[in-house]
Amino acid sequence: MKPTAIIAAVLLTGLAAFAQTATPQTQTPPSTTPQSQSGATNQAPGAAQAQTAPPASHKVLQAGSQEELKAYQDAFALTDPDKLEAAANDFSTKYPNSQLRASLYIRAMNLYAQSNNTEKVIDTGRQAIAADPTNPIPLVQVASALAESTRESDIDRDQRMAEAAKDAHAAIDNIETGLVLPANADPARVEAAKRSILTMAYDTLGMVDLGKKDYTAAVTNLQQAISKSAGNPEAVLYLRLSVAQDNLKQYPQALDSANKAVQYAKDGSQAQNLAKMQQARLQKLMSAQAPAAGAAPPSAAPAPSSPPNPSSAPTSPSNPH
Repeated sequence: MKPTAIIAAVLLTGLAAFAQTATPQTQTPPSTTPQSQSGATNQAPGAAQAQTAPPASHKVLQAGSQEELKAYQDAFALTDPDKLEAAANDFSTKYPNSQLRASLYIRAMNLYAQSNNTEKVIDTGRQAIAADPTNPIPLVQVASALAESTRESDIDRDQRMAEAAKDAHAAIDNIETGLVLPANADPARVEAAKRSILTMAYDTLGMVDLGKKDYTAAVTNLQQAISKSAGNPEAVLYLRLSVAQDNLKQYPQALDSANKAVQYAKDGSQAQNLAKMQQARLQKLMSAQAPAAGAAPPSAAPAPSSPPNPSSAPTSPSNPH
């Protein structure tokens, strides 16, 4: 399963659970006490909340009134991303201080992702971040979408890549406290979602580093991404790592990474084709540098072709197209 699918499954479970079970606090059992983002108790009068609070390390959604909650539930039920985005805008206008605004934009963001509308993923993700700056899901989705879609020729390339790096770092920093989860969330699925978010965040940082030609930093971040996805290895991560190592002239390590990219790529996929190109390039280069013992070295070995552009690889686990 792609990391985005894991994240979406946990996220939508949490939001749907809230949408279905949240009730005004006056109807909440006396034993239930809402908690703040830091885990401290918060007896906000008139708030609506889920009937059982999730662990203190994660946030609790609250609505200020039954009317606000109903408007949220009606908007959340929409499945067309354009209609949901419009409903989220209307909800935000009517309830500008609502804690639920981000959830609607996140749902719209995920629906746009399912239809491969990258710019809308970025737009609605930015709206979610504005409403909830510490939720790692929109942070990492926007970061990844920006890194994936930005090209060398873009006039605003530097700004987009800087935003991608900032959001990726924020996703990492808020991984333990920023998620909105239901009380009965499966701990194993939550941990899988966290690993997926971290994989996406470090992959994004690696792509930003590759764009800046900071190959040492790229290697560090891509190795982090690979370590977080150890249970579900991704070919594109190894391909990007190989390119970074190649540019550092770490040819044996680059070849090992290319071999793994070929191994983990789907047969016949673009990722596998690019990985095989990189594999062949490195094998040729290393053969030219290490002629057989006793043989005279070639007078002029042909220059190997450049490593593949990692941006031409298929989208990373962060944004499947």
